[in-house]
Order: sequence, then C-alpha cells, then structure tokens
Amino acid sequence: VQLQASGGGLVQAGGSLRVSCAASGFTFSRSAMGWFRQAPGKERDVVAAISRSGGSTTYADSVKGRFTISRDNAKNTVYLQMNSLKPKDTAVYYCAAASGKPFVWVGIRTQEYDYWGQGTLVTVSS
Repeated sequence: VQLQASGGGLVQAGGSLRVSCAASGFTFSRSAMGWFRQAPGKERDVVAAISRSGGSTTYADSVKGRFTISRDNAKNTVYLQMNSLKPKDTAVYYCAAASGKPFVWVGIRTQEYDYWGQGTLVTVSS
C-alpha cells in the first residue's frame, strides 16, 4: 500500500495550491479518503474527507469555502485544492485511506483511517 502526496510548497497568503495523493496497492474506488494536517506542536486534524464515490464530502470549519476535496477513481488520485491560503494553514498535509466503509461514509477521525501517506509540507507566508 502506498499513498504518495505531492504538490506542497511555499505560497504567499491569499494564493492557491493543489496537493495530490496517488494511491496504489489497494482498491482505491472502494476506499473513503481524507486529508489531514499537522502543524508543529499540534495534533493531526482533519481538513477534508470524501466518500468512495465522491458524492459526500466534509470539511473542517476553518477551511470551508476555501478548500475543495475531489477524487478521480480512474487515476487512483485524491486532490485538495486550496484557495485564499492563510499563514495558519501552514502544516504538513497527509492523505489517508479508509477501506471497507459504507458507500457514502466520510470520516473525520484519524483512527478511522487504515493507510497514511508520508505528507507534504505547505508553507504560507504573510
């Protein structure tokens, strides 16, 4: 099982960035996916999550209206489009997969996910 996150980097406040996560080694289309982030000295928290089909999504209150999660089951890839970035969005962003969940399930807790990527660093400068 591999989750390869990419697309992180340095961006100015107000800018945009898209991070991607390419999955392999498991049945991506049968797995709900999530993006989490962890800032230095803080816990890993959910940013957004998406159901197996993509029909259900959920977002942390802090990113609603700015971030969009999506998936392409044909490419085994999940995306996080981040707009209007703020310095407080600075963190390592991790993608995660949850297998064997109901069709419309979305999860917000780290313990609900089975597989994790290595993370990609997003730094937003003021």
